[in-house]
Amino acid sequence: MIDTQLEARPGRRTVVLTAGLGAVGAAAVPVREPVYRDIAGTALDAPPWLRDVVELAAGRGLLALVAAALAIAAVVAVRREWGRFALTVAAGVGAVLAYGASELLKVVVAEERPCRAVAVETVLGCPSPGDWSWPSNHATIAAALATACVLVVPPVWPLVVPVAAAIALARVAGGVHYLHDVLAGAALGVGVTALAAAAVTWVRAGPLGGTRRGQNDQWLR
Repeated sequence: MIDTQLEARPGRRTVVLTAGLGAVGAAAVPVREPVYRDIAGTALDAPPWLRDVVELAAGRGLLALVAAALAIAAVVAVRREWGRFALTVAAGVGAVLAYGASELLKVVVAEERPCRAVAVETVLGCPSPGDWSWPSNHATIAAALATACVLVVPPVWPLVVPVAAAIALARVAGGVHYLHDVLAGAALGVGVTALAAAAVTWVRAGPLGGTRRGQNDQWLR
């Protein structure tokens, strides 16, 4: 029997979100420099406490999402909700795959960091040469972890989604990424993580799981 905890399946909303992030990111490419100047320049002129927030979110914000994901996995394991635990593991694997894909794309595209390409002083120090800009690793991982948490425990979205968004925005405000870098990273993180979770859900609900065809198709809705 299928674990009832597998009802939170990736579906149409995930596809729309991924496509939307990618589309907005593509639309932002032609205006990347002026948008970058506005966001990074505003952060630089902000009060010291706000600059500290940008540095904290950009540098260590991922720790909050990692902690949330580990806490969810621990609770699910303790409660022995094995169907949901399988979804948790699948989403975690998806997050790792998303990060790997972002690293590969960085090498292929080799886009220069805006903090070297655009003459603007920035809150964060510029990464070393060869550490490319597109897509953002931080945004990819943040979106992947937030997606994993939401797929396993949907009610946590008001907690994890704003954190992921803040991390992505902080990478632009800090001066180390263009806006389209973080949007592409977010799309990659959401899409790959959701696909990994969907694959495991489909296998568990498919012929190998011995369920009806109508149930097999639910993850596509």
